[in-house]
Formats: sequence, C-alpha cells, structure tokens
Amino acid sequence: MSAAWPATEPTEVEITAGDARLAVDLRGGAMRTLTVGDRELLDGYPAGAVPGGSRGRVLLPWPNRVRDGRWSWGGRDLQLELAGPDKPTAMHGLVGWQPWSVLESGDGAVTVGTVVEPRSGYPFRLAAAIDHTLEPGRLAVTMRVRNAGAEPAPFGAGFHPYLAVGAQEDGGIADAELELPARTELVVDDGGLPTGERRPFAGAIGRIGDRSLDTPVTDLDRDADGWARVRLRSAALGSLELAVDGSWSWLQVFTGDTLSVGQRRRSVAVEPMTCPPNALADHVDLVVLDPGAEWSGTWTLTWEV
Repeated sequence: MSAAWPATEPTEVEITAGDARLAVDLRGGAMRTLTVGDRELLDGYPAGAVPGGSRGRVLLPWPNRVRDGRWSWGGRDLQLELAGPDKPTAMHGLVGWQPWSVLESGDGAVTVGTVVEPRSGYPFRLAAAIDHTLEPGRLAVTMRVRNAGAEPAPFGAGFHPYLAVGAQEDGGIADAELELPARTELVVDDGGLPTGERRPFAGAIGRIGDRSLDTPVTDLDRDADGWARVRLRSAALGSLELAVDGSWSWLQVFTGDTLSVGQRRRSVAVEPMTCPPNALADHVDLVVLDPGAEWSGTWTLTWEV
C-alpha cells in the first residue's frame, strides 16, 4: 500500500515587475499580497493563514450575500449553504476555499483557474480563469468564465481586495481620502441585504474620518474610455486608483468597522461586482451564459508611491 500523502504546505504563485511583487494564493485564488518595495498596497494576510474579512477573495458564482441562501431558477427552488447560525445568508460564492491551478505563467503574468462543479444549491458547471498582469505602477486582473455545462447558467462575479493606506493600527483610515465614481446607493439592512430602496449617492467623499461604509453602489460615472475609477489617497502610500471596465456595474465599499480587533478600519475594501447583494434571488444584473459561451471582465490597480 502506498505511503504517499497530498501536499500540505501553503501553495501560491508569485510574479514580479520591477520592485512590485504579487502573491496569488492557490487556496481560493485570492490575491494574498501586493508589495512595491517595502510597501504593502493590499492589506493582505500571511502565507498559510486563514484570511479574515474575505481578504482578497474571488467571488463566484455570486458576490456578496443571498438572503437565507434561497433562490429559484428555471422552476427549481434551490438552497445554498449558509454562513452560519448567526449569519443566515450564503456568502461570497463557492470558490474561496477550493484549489486553483496555474494555467499559464510568464514574465510578470500568471493565469490561475478552477472549475465550479454542480451541487444541490448551484446545479451549474462553470470554468473560471483569472489573468494577472503586473508591470511597474500597474496590476491588471481579468476574470474569464465559460459555461462548461449543458444548460444556460446564471452567475455573478466579484473580487474582494482591501486597499491599504499604510495604517498599522485600527482606525488608521481616518485621514485617507476616498473618491467613488457612483451616483446611486442600494439601501441595505443590518444584514447587508437589499431593502428594496435606492437613493442618490454622493461619491466625492473626501477625508474618510469616522464615516462608516458597507455600501453597494451603482450607476458608475465612466470616463470616455468606458472605465470607472475609484481613488484612494493617503500620506503613507500616495495615490491608489482602482478602475473597472464595463463588465462591472457595481462596487461594494467597506471600511471594515465590523472586523476583528487588529483589522478594524485599517484599510478600505473596494469590491468590483457584476451584480448587487441577493442578485441570485432577485435576478438583478445576473450574467446568463449559454452552454459553451464565455464572459470576461477586467479591473486594474495603479499606484503612485
């Protein structure tokens, strides 16, 4: 009988460009760290650690939350696994803990991929790939999704990066300045789920101070190239700009007020999303792919430090 065991060491892949270095965790496909010299641009997590607050997580086949994990499609009532007894929602998709593999790699670029296999709560099969391209001053991230099943497949997608401001302690985002290119806020309840109301949103926030955000926004203001740009400025790190192409019509902005001590209000999560919270149940802005059809969306992070 064989004495072989599966590998148990943390597994990740790194790419570099100049003094920039990106580490992608193959346990879930998350961007674990992005450093420029000795500066952390993402508020990430140590190798092998269980990341708190869904840091860097890939959100597929839905971002955000689904109320009670219940949704219906094609005449079928479906039940997703719940986050826990104190959180009766289905959170952040299905790929955050499953293995990803390296599909291609080269100078300053790596593509990782995984397959969403059908299950009782999500009876569809999706192939997913994420292309990361790093160059001095810029990271580009493209998610590609293909319907690998035999029937039309609905899904939503997103990412969960925490943008650093150079803070080392709780509350360190207060002096940072934030600009959000959005005109409309989806009103949510204390559980982060839609109330059915939308209201105008003023995106020129300026100094964050003690303002608390865990807010889905849409109607993004786009430049002539079709991209919408979020800007975050801090004395320690200079300017970060997260830009999304037309595939991402929603952003979730989270100031980390509910995170554990040591992580609270230390960075700002800016999450590109294709759809809002509870989209599977509400059928709002879902992507539906026919068998064999493909979708892609790109976002970038640029910096001046």
